[in-house]
Amino acid sequence: MPPRRRAGNTTSAQSTLSFGNRSRVTKPVTKPTDKAKVLDSTPPLSQKSTSATPEPQNVSVSPVEPSKAHVAELAVRPQPTVETPAPSSEEDKRALKLNKQDIWRYWRAQEESRKAPRIHQQGIDVEEKILRHFDLSSQYGPCVGIARVNRWRRANTLKLNPPIEVLAVILKGKDTKERAYIDELLS
Repeated sequence: MPPRRRAGNTTSAQSTLSFGNRSRVTKPVTKPTDKAKVLDSTPPLSQKSTSATPEPQNVSVSPVEPSKAHVAELAVRPQPTVETPAPSSEEDKRALKLNKQDIWRYWRAQEESRKAPRIHQQGIDVEEKILRHFDLSSQYGPCVGIARVNRWRRANTLKLNPPIEVLAVILKGKDTKERAYIDELLS
């Protein structure tokens, strides 16, 4: 049950809430330590000692330790590398058999399934459009920190059915980058 309010108590700063004097919280007051007293009692340097500065000496700088990497360099991830120089699997052979017309047909089917045209990709060739579409398709897993070939292979081993045309573009493309476009933007 809350305590009764006193009608005649108008001197307190907060008339509606009263917690009493016992629940008052204050900070503890600390006394200066002996070390702080010693530091405060040291005399300042005289003007004569500060005006006569010693001349700098020529000292050769030779690193005793090997130079360590800067913190920003440690935060950067190593760049992904492509693991297959030659076709080794059945999917690689099927992808290399695809020609440009098959790739164009795949991209035309992708464009027809969209409701709006891609405005910002007008100056890009079809291979790069296909790779960017693959990069931004989250159904095949994350694209940051992994090479495109490795991402395609991972999606294939997980039975996510990535398009074979993407692998064909990756394997045949000489000017295509192995990193995802969004990965380059973020790093």
